[in-house]
Amino acid sequence: MKTQKERFGIKPEGENMAQRLPVLYNKKPCYDIVFQQSFDGLLEELQELGASEKKLCIVTDSRVDELYGAQVAELLEGKCRKIVKYAFPAGEENKNLETVKDVYRYLIEEGFDRKDMLLALGGGVTGDLTGFVAATYLRGIDFVQIPTTLLAQVDSSIGGKTGVDFDSYKNMVGVFKMPRLVYINLSVLKTLEERQFYSGFAEVMKSALIKDALFYEWLIENMYEICEREPATLEEMVIRTCSIKKMVVEKDPTEQGDRALLNLGHTIGHAIEKAKNFELYHGECVALGTVAAAYISWKKEMLSMEEFYEIRDMFVPFYLPISVDDIDPQEILKLTRSDKKMEAGKIKFILLKKIGKAVIDRTVTDDEILAAIEEINFSEEDAHEYPFFKVGEVLNERFVGRLRGEQRETALQLNRRIEFKVLRTNYKPGPNSLFNPNQMAVAAEEGTAI
Repeated sequence: MKTQKERFGIKPEGENMAQRLPVLYNKKPCYDIVFQQSFDGLLEELQELGASEKKLCIVTDSRVDELYGAQVAELLEGKCRKIVKYAFPAGEENKNLETVKDVYRYLIEEGFDRKDMLLALGGGVTGDLTGFVAATYLRGIDFVQIPTTLLAQVDSSIGGKTGVDFDSYKNMVGVFKMPRLVYINLSVLKTLEERQFYSGFAEVMKSALIKDALFYEWLIENMYEICEREPATLEEMVIRTCSIKKMVVEKDPTEQGDRALLNLGHTIGHAIEKAKNFELYHGECVALGTVAAAYISWKKEMLSMEEFYEIRDMFVPFYLPISVDDIDPQEILKLTRSDKKMEAGKIKFILLKKIGKAVIDRTVTDDEILAAIEEINFSEEDAHEYPFFKVGEVLNERFVGRLRGEQRETALQLNRRIEFKVLRTNYKPGPNSLFNPNQMAVAAEEGTAI
């Protein structure tokens, strides 16, 4: 009988060694995803790619540079022909062609040629931008992904999508360019800023919803360990999510078919991201977009009402928004029309046939999109009607019923294990909401988070 890791396609390398997940391109080995608990194995991995004879340029942002730039550069110093570093100002607003030009200029000044290599050290912005530079500088130069956020580790570093934003339109300029290696240092997740961590979790939940119902159940059962960042739990979570992404991109590397399923939540999510001027994190917008997509799926009678409310409310324990204020639904609808997933004037909308099975739907109408946007829009009227839902949430019996074993006992005994000190969402109850409005109202009157 195969072990769990063997079922994922992971190659073990002995006790306390890296785990490897090989990724194929056109059915041939292309690159490995390597899972480690430090940066210590990076040098050996790069040497396997011939780094000792190459110039290496670490491309990173100003925030990650402060955390890990010197550490990685010191690790590689004297082990290659030359090691240099380029750090650009952190933020989605710098993921653009101007920054790309700055990197080009730096590489030219440092004398980089086609045999040299770029190292993308950072989150999704850094990985996307560095990959685009690698694909276009001198018509192509090798690059390695070293993702330092959960979102980048489980999603953007895998599959070869690269690109930058254009006039704030998300990823409108890009190309497919496969990395030579994805090196994942899981230990960085322990100190990742809280909001960044949960933003990345949105992509984890998305992966389970589109392809793996059992993984979705596992995420719920391991909710507390995930929120507490228990190392073994995070390792399994990241590996399982990467395995889903690997499976999808191997089948459809250039998004001619099933790879589009990975865009669940992204059509409306990207529109909200632009409308809010990137004030919300990408994963937060994906969560909102996923709730909207689940709503459309319910109204099209793919999901039951119970399934919709469960999917919606399961984002809440992971500090992800399920509603948003200060948006214009008509503006969001208009922005979806500029989405790069449009084909012949129609949106390839990703819906859920059931938990664990997503489908591409080209029949979603403007009215259906508007209704979904209104569902996640927390209006002034909602704020007047549900003011206390900003305070906190508690587990009700149905929510507790989703847990098993020790998790269930803990929830029943404490009923306040998950605390929402600062919710990033407003909460509108529904006929099948998972949280108890009466208890929430009491908490509001007492002025305490539950």
